[in-house]
Amino acid sequence: MDNTLIRSENAVIQEPIVIDESSYKIKVRAEIALNSISDAVICTDIDCNIDYMNIAAEKITGWPRDEAFGKPVNRIFNIINGITRKPAFDPVGLVLQIDKPRVLAPNTVLIKRDGTEVEIEDSTSPIHDEKEKLTGVVIVFHDVSATKAMAKKMEHAAQHDFLTTLPNRMLLNDRIEQAIAFASRHHTQLAVLFLDLDNFKHINDSLGHAAGDKLLQSVAKRLQHCVRVSDTVSRQGGDEFVILLAESKNEDAALTAQKILVDLLALHEIDKNQLHITTSIGISVYPADGTDAETLLKSADTAMYCAKEKGRNNYQFFTAQMNTRATERLVIENNLRLALNHQQFILHYQPIVNLTTGKITGAEALLRWQNSELSEVSPETFLPVAIDSGLMVPIGRWVLRQACKQAKAWQDKGLPAISIAINISAQEFLHKDFVEDVKAVLVETRLAAEYLELEFTEPVLMRDTDCSTQILQQLKEMGVKLAVEDFGTGCSSLSHLQRFPIDVLKIDQSFVQSIKSAKDDGFIVSAIISMGNSLKLKVIAEGIETTHQLDFLTARQCEEGQGHFYSRPIDAESFTLLLSKNHILVANNQLMDILV
Repeated sequence: MDNTLIRSENAVIQEPIVIDESSYKIKVRAEIALNSISDAVICTDIDCNIDYMNIAAEKITGWPRDEAFGKPVNRIFNIINGITRKPAFDPVGLVLQIDKPRVLAPNTVLIKRDGTEVEIEDSTSPIHDEKEKLTGVVIVFHDVSATKAMAKKMEHAAQHDFLTTLPNRMLLNDRIEQAIAFASRHHTQLAVLFLDLDNFKHINDSLGHAAGDKLLQSVAKRLQHCVRVSDTVSRQGGDEFVILLAESKNEDAALTAQKILVDLLALHEIDKNQLHITTSIGISVYPADGTDAETLLKSADTAMYCAKEKGRNNYQFFTAQMNTRATERLVIENNLRLALNHQQFILHYQPIVNLTTGKITGAEALLRWQNSELSEVSPETFLPVAIDSGLMVPIGRWVLRQACKQAKAWQDKGLPAISIAINISAQEFLHKDFVEDVKAVLVETRLAAEYLELEFTEPVLMRDTDCSTQILQQLKEMGVKLAVEDFGTGCSSLSHLQRFPIDVLKIDQSFVQSIKSAKDDGFIVSAIISMGNSLKLKVIAEGIETTHQLDFLTARQCEEGQGHFYSRPIDAESFTLLLSKNHILVANNQLMDILV
């Protein structure tokens, strides 16, 4: 038993005091429990002075318990509103007044003893004795700074693109709706610009995704410099960006679009690579092109596709007629996805003829699509959709396999062994499995590589000359013949052309059809033929339609040609008949006689 000294006015009397051990144990346990929790606890008496603090309260406030004991609670528990920076309401005084629990208002900040601040949340409750008499207040609070910071970080991540830190689709939609509400009240306009980078996939495929990501970051910074602080630049994903121009008229949107086209075209330095990028921009305006965010975005997206069709690095305002085209385009895309499985594609073949002898030396395989709902859709209509929708690779594989199979079938029938020419799109050429796919098809169809001729346009080869040279060399080593089609329409130099292991130059039909007579100067055609012959390349003229053109070409030693003068593209059955009866063509009228 402990002895307690009892003082009186006359003497000091030492008497034993009996302590209730059960109450003592409860008090000790309570003290241990309060000191083990992470929440801070402060107790005050009826006069708002501190009479208890646990260890967590010491840490958060910066006040030791022995120094805080007996001091006014407001001195230790010094709180303000984190937004207004004004003193927060006194929770202790209020609870003592109403004798009911209360919680702190949001954004409450505790100023610690050293002046630093922490955001807190708390509950304040009255303390009663065994007779239900109010004797003080208990404050239970905890530091929520880290939690709030994490919440803000998560909120930012949910509303912003991780790569560029630009607002994402969700935040953009919200801002468009706010801008629409403002424009509606004040009878003003706003514009939405939908941007898609031209040929961005090629950069990703050739330089890698890391370089592509850095280019997107560079583009994002330049876009932000092209607009006002009140405008919003957003990344929608991939290589698509959307810009909201608040309170903007048509002429303002056009000026901004022009500035973007110029700024993005300037050189981008990415990992020691000098890159150029262009963009296609579609523009929609509120309220003419839509009265909600979804419609405005859809209209701008539709206009962007029209801008691409006009040519790269262009912009286009939305028009009502575009909706009809967009609907037709969607129908074509949806049907294209089913066409392969439903065997709706067929190949037609146009003869390639020796211009001197008239002998058929090859055939160009040309894709045709026969759909029961759409009837026959022209290649000029469906091929751009196939390219934009990413369907060109599987379609191209089908064409390659089918054409090689047909060429081998003609040989197996004992017909003259002719080469089969196939056009290769940029998507196919740059696909990582392209070379292996060609090799696999030749093995599968048992067609000798020397009878396969793959045709590429100049722009496809010139996008990355080093990469193109490597791919072409692999194909050349397999024994495949390589041709540059539409030659003369691109901007390649002779030095680049000499780097490629090319076998054939195909003169673009626009140059051939410009020949008016056998005596025409035909400067471009003559130059191409002369260059091809000097490089020991076979030269094939496309689009021959008249005797004058044929005479001009043969006079200048152009070796081969094709065109309606000889034959339009015909189906496999008709071409088989053509080869079996007579594989020498003089003119188109002879073809009709053969096929009758």
